[in-house]
Amino acid sequence: MSLNKKGVSFTLYEGAKEYSVVGAGIGFAPNGMRTMDLIEPEFRPLYEKICVGNKGENNQHIFFEGMLLEKGLGQNQPWFGKSAWGHPDFDRKSAHRKELLEIMTSFIPIENVKFNKYLESIEQHPDRVTLKFTDGEVAEASVLAGADGIKSIVRQHVLKPYYPHEAAPVYADAYCYRAVIPMSEAYPILGHLTDVAKFYFGHKKSVITYRITGGEEFNFLFCVAASEPWKLEKAVTEKTTHEAMMADFEGADVDPRFRQLLAKAQPVKWGFFHHWRTSTYYRDRVVLLGDSAHASLPFQAAGAAQGLEDALVLSNVLAKLAEMQETPAKMTPYIQAGLDAYDAVRRPRAQKQLEQAAEVGRMIFFDHEEVGSDMNKILPKLQQGRFDWLWFHDMNEDVNKALEWTKKKSHERLQVAN
Repeated sequence: MSLNKKGVSFTLYEGAKEYSVVGAGIGFAPNGMRTMDLIEPEFRPLYEKICVGNKGENNQHIFFEGMLLEKGLGQNQPWFGKSAWGHPDFDRKSAHRKELLEIMTSFIPIENVKFNKYLESIEQHPDRVTLKFTDGEVAEASVLAGADGIKSIVRQHVLKPYYPHEAAPVYADAYCYRAVIPMSEAYPILGHLTDVAKFYFGHKKSVITYRITGGEEFNFLFCVAASEPWKLEKAVTEKTTHEAMMADFEGADVDPRFRQLLAKAQPVKWGFFHHWRTSTYYRDRVVLLGDSAHASLPFQAAGAAQGLEDALVLSNVLAKLAEMQETPAKMTPYIQAGLDAYDAVRRPRAQKQLEQAAEVGRMIFFDHEEVGSDMNKILPKLQQGRFDWLWFHDMNEDVNKALEWTKKKSHERLQVAN
């Protein structure tokens, strides 16, 4: 979107035969919305038509509300009724991924997109990058930006030569079952508990719920802390049986209403993987963004917005580089300076988000090293400004910083070259 808006020539290679989505519920915190405003001002009005927040005027600024997975849900606890976290300037909105994707792709000229393209290999040259696809096509580019997901081939290219242990995603010792069901099926089970997005905390298991699709659908994740390694090397999902799925939430420590809800999910385990360590987001003319750079656990609902931040900063850097009137070979120091600037601005922030999301994961399983299962300690950690740095960050400042860094590093590299 942003490259098109800035008049930068590009081709988007998509592996699927058409635009498609994995998963269901997705949302943007304030940083995501403000970033999208900078990328495409026409996006927000369209997004507002498909997204939904919590039910109830007084609940719009709640990110999540904490309760317990056990019978009674913690309603007899002294913290009950004071267990939400959010911000007065936070406006919770979630949507269905399919509808969101349709809006976002409407801003990308279809003539710039090639479908059914699976990247096989990458070769870097002094003046270009060569891409080879499984169908035999060979393409060339000045810069390759890889947004090819958690199992990224582009990430392998960037990291494997120098940081081989960082190239593959790391299993976070947890998985989930997920589903979207009609609200007409969820409400008879949970009633008014469907109104506000919830985290249900429990020992080695938890549940996350929230409304999507204008409040007509209910999105849920049943999360399990795993005791065994992930068995499938090349897949992040694993089919299981309905009986095995239900057994994960058997026992007196789980309110029976959750088993009614879980019975509506497909028996598929979704492994939780993340890129726990990443030493660089680029190598020469190849750069990473989105999940290929910093796949995160979902417990801060921040992954999509971080991808938008990547896109905003990188597109501004690439647009600045596109203005230069140099031969392809002479562009190399400028390109490397620009990608170095992008890395310097984006990587510390994205990695901090990733680490904090993992910490929330330990909290929901009552496995946190400091607070354990004490909700009187867990809740303050989530409530006392934890998300301010993430939600209310100045992205204009990051763009300006990256452009200044590009200018400075370009000068330094040219001096070295001369």
